[in-house]
Amino acid sequence: MATRADFDFAGQGIAAGSRASLTLPVSILPDHTPVGLGVEVIHGKRNGPTVFVSAAVHGDEVIGVEIVRRLLRAPQLKSLRGTLLVIPVVNSYGFLSRSRYLPDRRDLNRCFPGHPSGSLGSRLAHIFLNEVVLRCSFGIDLHSAAIHRTNLPQVRVSPKDRVTQRMALDFGAPVVLTSSLREGSLRAVAARHDVPILLFEAGEGLRFDEMAVRAGVAGILRVLRGADMLPAKGIAKAKAAPHLCTSSQWLRAPAGGLLRTFRAEGEIVAKGDVLASVSDPFGAVETDLLAPEPGILIGRAILPVVNEGDAIFHLAQLSPRAAEATVDDLTEQLETDPLFDEDEII
Repeated sequence: MATRADFDFAGQGIAAGSRASLTLPVSILPDHTPVGLGVEVIHGKRNGPTVFVSAAVHGDEVIGVEIVRRLLRAPQLKSLRGTLLVIPVVNSYGFLSRSRYLPDRRDLNRCFPGHPSGSLGSRLAHIFLNEVVLRCSFGIDLHSAAIHRTNLPQVRVSPKDRVTQRMALDFGAPVVLTSSLREGSLRAVAARHDVPILLFEAGEGLRFDEMAVRAGVAGILRVLRGADMLPAKGIAKAKAAPHLCTSSQWLRAPAGGLLRTFRAEGEIVAKGDVLASVSDPFGAVETDLLAPEPGILIGRAILPVVNEGDAIFHLAQLSPRAAEATVDDLTEQLETDPLFDEDEII
């Protein structure tokens, strides 16, 4: 069998059947500390697609970094076909300062495609897009809710994109939400270059959530298996098929005050259910927040002090019976999956 060619990255050649940690230079901090984009390159012995997995495009979304850490230790990667580029932290500036944003308060996920002589965010976006994303057949981008919010594990797909929809079915999260592409986002720019990106959302900013981490690791391995990059051994299919939500809405605080929530992410609600109550500090006036229609709660606020109009619950329209089975089956499977033997992954 012919030897597979080396994979050239950051000026180095990675031999087939090997892996390497490399750094793409990005900039220099004011104290002259260099900043780079760290990438783990896993170049399989056999031919296959080139794929990326990225985390911390928003610096405070640390749950993706933990998912990547566990993914890189997965024994299944020893049998990888093709090439996997793994980026634990895209936005190093925000990660170090525990902030969603770059030092100039720009959102990196609105800076694409970027420019080599633009703002700091524009330069980083340009490097990541051209050196990593556009070299790949597809990618998986890991996110969480912002601070003071949390998300049910879910994947978001582009409308009418059959590739990401197929990837979403392989991933096996309980909810698949159709999400429009936003100008300046990584997904939107990559789509124009025919590089589909599956976006995974789970957990809360600056926090770890064990079930959300497990859902991310298992989902990525399933997607790689679906692309014929990994053997099936040790990668269990999801017990229940994900369910597609084509629309969602944020339910907002009807008044300012102290918030008490009665439901959590993943719960099924019916029209008219009381989801939360907001009261003044004296307890004299209480205002209930009601579900306007049936659905599944895919995200919620955590901070108990709210202003009128603050986003409280993210409600996706879905068949209640189907959604409940999916969430329950996912939790049971992730609790017992041998993939998460503590000696192997955690």
